Amino acid sequence: MEPILEELYEAILEGNAGLTAEKVQEALDEGITATVILNDGMISAMTEVGRLFEEGDYFVPEMLIAARAMQSGLSVLRPYLVAEDIQPAGVVALGTVKGDLHDIGKNLVAMMVEGAGFEINDLGTDVAPEAFVAAIREGATVVGLSALLTTTMPMIEKTIQAIDAAGLRDQAKIMVGGAPVTAEFAVQIGADGYAPDASQAARLAKSFIA
Repeated sequence: MEPILEELYEAILEGNAGLTAEKVQEALDEGITATVILNDGMISAMTEVGRLFEEGDYFVPEMLIAARAMQSGLSVLRPYLVAEDIQPAGVVALGTVKGDLHDIGKNLVAMMVEGAGFEINDLGTDVAPEAFVAAIREGATVVGLSALLTTTMPMIEKTIQAIDAAGLRDQAKIMVGGAPVTAEFAVQIGADGYAPDASQAARLAKSFIA
């Protein structure tokens, strides 16, 4: 790996947003393509962040500041990615289901999934099933449904049923998560996958397109 990309990689691991943006610009100035910067310097760093989190070396705060650093770098890189016509790995529509206003977990998932190379369509909180249906019609290839309350868990199933009723079930993979959600529940309601945390949500999204 080019020295500048190693420095970029380390800046993201350290969660240094300002340095990350600087290193992206330096790499561009050195003539390194946006694609290489994204894949070798940034996505590889976020993959390592996910590994460190899963092994217990990083916790939510470290993962959050690394994801924010990645986003600061992306803000510099994005025009160059557009110029190189780099397509995202896919479009992931994320939302907390209707009746649930919690967004911290969903926001962290958005950051980690974007760090894995996807375009994010963040639908927000208290999202009606119809909005998820519309997101698939607009091109989402993965849908992430979250609930933090046991009382709103049934809305995850109702959303999947709405997607099915719209005839779109084969057009997008559906992943579910949130504090009360389990892998067993995901199977029971017909989701394609379950992620207990943001790191595994990013890995799951990648597995859908592998």
